[in-house]
Amino acid sequence: MKNKAGFISLFIFSFMCMFLFSTVSVSAASSDEKVVLRICNWEEYIDEGDWDEEEVIDLESGDILGENSLLDDFEEWYKENYGVEVEVQYSTFGTNEDLYNMLTIGDVYDLVCPSEYMIMKLMAEGRLEALSEEFFDESVENNYYIRGVSPFIRDMFESNSINGEAWANYAAGYMWGVTGIVYNPELVDEEDVKTYNIITNPKYYRQITLKDSVRESYFPAMAAIKAEKLQSEEFLSSPDYHDNLMKEMNDVSPETIDQIEDYLKKARANIYSFETDSGKADMITGKVVANYQWSGDAVYIMDQADEDDYPLMFSVPEECTNIYFDGWVMLKAGVDQDPAKKQACEAFMNFMSRPDNVIRNMYYIGYTSVISGGEDERIFEYLDWNFSAEEESEETVEYDVSYFFADDKDEKYTIMTDPIQLKRQLFAQYPTEDVINRTSIMTYFDDDTNSIINQMWINVRCFSIKDVPIWAWILIVLGIVYFIALLHKSNKIIK
Repeated sequence: MKNKAGFISLFIFSFMCMFLFSTVSVSAASSDEKVVLRICNWEEYIDEGDWDEEEVIDLESGDILGENSLLDDFEEWYKENYGVEVEVQYSTFGTNEDLYNMLTIGDVYDLVCPSEYMIMKLMAEGRLEALSEEFFDESVENNYYIRGVSPFIRDMFESNSINGEAWANYAAGYMWGVTGIVYNPELVDEEDVKTYNIITNPKYYRQITLKDSVRESYFPAMAAIKAEKLQSEEFLSSPDYHDNLMKEMNDVSPETIDQIEDYLKKARANIYSFETDSGKADMITGKVVANYQWSGDAVYIMDQADEDDYPLMFSVPEECTNIYFDGWVMLKAGVDQDPAKKQACEAFMNFMSRPDNVIRNMYYIGYTSVISGGEDERIFEYLDWNFSAEEESEETVEYDVSYFFADDKDEKYTIMTDPIQLKRQLFAQYPTEDVINRTSIMTYFDDDTNSIINQMWINVRCFSIKDVPIWAWILIVLGIVYFIALLHKSNKIIK
């Protein structure tokens, strides 16, 4: 009996050892298994490397140079830090609607970078994977996002919600900005670009472009038709100003939609074109004198025009402005409760938030990152490197950006710059605090409202027989009568 019992005990012990060994082996194999990370981002929205040798950003803290693409650098960094090989499969999209359609027809991605209203829509539809608790742990060295995100942006993400859940639980910001008007100061009066009603100003007939997007055109049209109210003393002095502004700029009542349709039809008759990307070239070549634009693209336009000694400026109308942002979100359909994928997604967001990589991206694409750097001063150094006035400059002004870099006013986040920058790239990249105080987020439309507004946009963009004026109908009728008379006369001659 003892021998039998001993044999059984030995058998059980051997079995347990084999089980433990196989478990360890499987775990080890899993840790070495390559993770495929499917990412979809805007076109030309990440540093692709291959900088020229002279393209060195020489900051006090050290030089920054883009040798490889950030995607290649991430794969190498992830292997070094997590001991796992990752392969990034990278795709791009042109508009938020393109991305949504891609997801609708079945394209699968782990990580995407839509704009604020599309993030809200995807949240409302329950398509997003929540960020892990570990992602928000500021004690983790590689958590560059939470340790470096601007206090201003962090507050915005934490204080706005969809269905009771804060944006911050699902989205990590990438780039942000405001909308305004790029213009040629030689041909456009400064007073005229202080209002969105420049869009319908006959002084600039066929010389202005507007975005070929219902959302991007809805906002300036709304500000134009409500300009008097938005600038009234009663409205501006209200303690609930920001809440009221957001309510007004997201008005989708039938009456307002009708007013916006009428206004945009009037605009269509006055502007050069509705455009998606051609407005940049049209401004640089002088084909148009003003272009409603995102601040990031405004910077690109001004940079390119400067190369041809053709200085342009940027204005934010006094009624208000749309604050926008793009952010990284994980899709449930892609991550699919896979911890390895989720870890890689969050690591990618953090890698993009590392200050040196933030600077590379801002240098490459012209947009402004949501990252201020936290205790790392390099992003402010980069701002100073770009825009501080030369030592020999006779005239300089103070430019305070502490609202972005600190919780409170802090003199160390003030730079001395050329006065012209109050209307140029610096102003576009980091708007003044008074501009920030009159910003409004544009929320997403639900399906029913979206259908109504899309139909309104079709009415604006497409020719409608109802838009033909009475005088044109009279000419048409007279032309038909004249044609019939000629036909009748020719018949008589033949007979």
